[in-house]
Amino acid sequence: MADDFTSADGLGVLICGHGSRNRLAVDEFAKLADGLRRKLPQLPVEHGYLEFARPILRDGLEKLRQQGVQRVLAVPGMLFAAGHAKNDIPSVLNTYSAETGLQVDYGRELGVDLKMIQAAGARIREAIDQASGDVPLSDTLLVVVGRGSSDPDANSNVAKVTRMLVEGFGFGWGETVYSGVTFPLVEPGLRHVVKLGFKRVIVFPYFLFSGVLVSRIRQHSERVAADHPEVEFLQASYLGDHPLVIDTFIERVAEVVRGDTAMNCSLCKYRQQVLGFETEVGAPQHSHHHHVEGLNEPCQLCENECTGACQPDGVPLPHGGDDHSHDHGHHHPIYPHADHPLGPRTMQSKSKEKPSI
Repeated sequence: MADDFTSADGLGVLICGHGSRNRLAVDEFAKLADGLRRKLPQLPVEHGYLEFARPILRDGLEKLRQQGVQRVLAVPGMLFAAGHAKNDIPSVLNTYSAETGLQVDYGRELGVDLKMIQAAGARIREAIDQASGDVPLSDTLLVVVGRGSSDPDANSNVAKVTRMLVEGFGFGWGETVYSGVTFPLVEPGLRHVVKLGFKRVIVFPYFLFSGVLVSRIRQHSERVAADHPEVEFLQASYLGDHPLVIDTFIERVAEVVRGDTAMNCSLCKYRQQVLGFETEVGAPQHSHHHHVEGLNEPCQLCENECTGACQPDGVPLPHGGDDHSHDHGHHHPIYPHADHPLGPRTMQSKSKEKPSI
């Protein structure tokens, strides 16, 4: 793969993140970018965010241009391709390219990849090794928690990761739940799986970095665990800057150089009439993050790692005049299953009662 960068004159790399008010998440993303710089010393590497953190994407692009970069290899720092990777980031990159004439070539997300599966396996193995008891894998149930999206293609990729891990380890069973937007959500999903009777449940957040969602996953898992002391619950760590994650980023950059970036368009709801999402074919590509682009006001409720205090029931508390409750004058497509009893309505409930199942 090193041969892909032997002629690096004029090339630069931009790692595109979402951004967060959580200082730990922003620091972790910057740490990953530093790891990539060490692996690619022959290329200038910058990073930027869509919202809630600096540098913004335009800042990263401008720094590369000032270093004499003539062709930017931009890679989304995201696990799967949903709205942010398909619409928001390309919109910002295309606008900057049109304004400045800088060539920006866009790569694909990390996706379902062998190295990513291996990194996930390492995090799960760490949780098992740290457990006090010796429970057979056949008596263990793995629950993989995805971010959750209104894009069924991205959601289905999380389910594939679950199956790869379940078969790889030989767990007795596996389930996929999501932190938001789609169903089943974490708590109602876990309340279903404990009925299967397994002695141990491993909860693995398939996330790159920390944040309110990871904290909420832990809180909701602990809530279910407290009600089921007969079941051992293990909390696996998110992926972070695992060396295999950084290696996957390098592969994505190399794909852009070679011109063989292969996006999955066959199940993209913006290109194909995916069952239940037929009206979204041909939706315009634009970013709705301009109102919070570069907003650099970290949450003060937590010292470092996010505890989820700002969103105890999935409803963001007002912060800095903008609670990011997605009511900013822009509109998201209506998710066709928003009323699902194990889905988003449950997460948005202000009641502290456990969801009925």
